[in-house]
Amino acid sequence: MEATCRRAVEIGLPAIAFTEHADFAGGGYPEYHPLDLTAYRCEVERCRSLFPGLRVLIGVELGQPHRFPAEAAAVLGAGPLDRVLGSVHCVPADDGLRDVSVDGMLAADRAAATVRAYFAELLALVESGQPFEVLAHLDYPKRYWPHAELPYRDEDHEEEIRAVLRAAAARGSVLEVNTTRGADPRRGLCPGPAVLGWWVEAGGRAVSLGSDAHDPDRIAGGFALAARMIEAAGFRPNDDPAGCWLR
Repeated sequence: MEATCRRAVEIGLPAIAFTEHADFAGGGYPEYHPLDLTAYRCEVERCRSLFPGLRVLIGVELGQPHRFPAEAAAVLGAGPLDRVLGSVHCVPADDGLRDVSVDGMLAADRAAATVRAYFAELLALVESGQPFEVLAHLDYPKRYWPHAELPYRDEDHEEEIRAVLRAAAARGSVLEVNTTRGADPRRGLCPGPAVLGWWVEAGGRAVSLGSDAHDPDRIAGGFALAARMIEAAGFRPNDDPAGCWLR
């Protein structure tokens, strides 16, 4: 986190938000572990003291909180947070919940079924009433889609995506544009321009921008491209450098 803050200062970012994962299902990743909120808060405070000119926000990304409401409530009840993201990484599988990125879940012969299950799970999250502000990486499976074997078209999932967007707009959520560390736009703009247009049509009023960096060197990766897309959709930067883009 210190190295991330140092990099943010180097490239001129006025603010940075850490939204650490709080996933409540292993999903095939053995390195998943409970979030140590006490240590997390201590490290944020240390970074704030080291970089007084950088606004450092603390947050959390709740993974599948609609399936684990007690665990999510415990995280949110441990103290105030500047940002709360809601996301889905996992879908039901024979042996429980599986992350869509692992174990062939998006192999060409299985991808369509997996992505349908993903958007159904995402709609359940949005309609659950879980207290998150930002809906993260809406089309997460696109990151791991077998693009070389099977084209990914937003229109193939339009009905499911629009249902999620309508529900998110109705609850006043913010839609995250996740740049996936500056990856190829086919994978890295989550969502892309078509879905962002559907967000506007659904009545969405706010967008956040996140690089999902996971590495200090990738902070703000893809932001320039994403900012152009967001502006083209009619959103404008907030006067608050840590605020959402608004219509």
